[in-house]
Amino acid sequence: MIKTTKIRRRQPVAARPSRIRRDPPPVQKQKLDKVAISEERQIWGGVAGILLFAAVLAVGTVGISAATLFHSGAPSAPPPRFGQCYNAGGPDCVLDGDTIYLAGEKVKIAGMETARIQGARCDDERSRGIDAALQLASLLNKGNVTLGGAERDGDGQLRRTVEVDGQDVSSAMIGSGAAGQPGSDRNWCSGSEGQA
Repeated sequence: MIKTTKIRRRQPVAARPSRIRRDPPPVQKQKLDKVAISEERQIWGGVAGILLFAAVLAVGTVGISAATLFHSGAPSAPPPRFGQCYNAGGPDCVLDGDTIYLAGEKVKIAGMETARIQGARCDDERSRGIDAALQLASLLNKGNVTLGGAERDGDGQLRRTVEVDGQDVSSAMIGSGAAGQPGSDRNWCSGSEGQA
């Protein structure tokens, strides 16, 4: 025979409050408030730092712009196109008082003669030749240089007329005393016309 046992069911029991305290003690609560305040201060400190950096950046940009604007003033002049061939070189330079290089082409200037630098007969001639070369470079740098027609001089050399903004270079050089008329046989050592 089989015995049957009856299982007894338990009656539900009402839950009781726990004896473990879940609220932090008052001291810990004060620490949490301090942590919250310091995080808030950090956020505002970061925002203030960003604003301060932006202000410094803006002031620096405005300052640099103002300095650049006031410093530039008048536009700077372009560098001289013609220098002396012995120290500047390049495609445009003055070899002596009546010879230049223009775009790399050697050009003897028609209508004038100047004292020599190379092959000078005396120190005065060399000095006057250097002065003429400097004056010629200054004249050529005053405007647009153009070449005119070609002609042969008494020695059979090919010479060309040269103008600066329409002004004849040989006339300007003769007028200033830096050059003489062609074929005048000027003696640059004594400064007088004719043979020495």
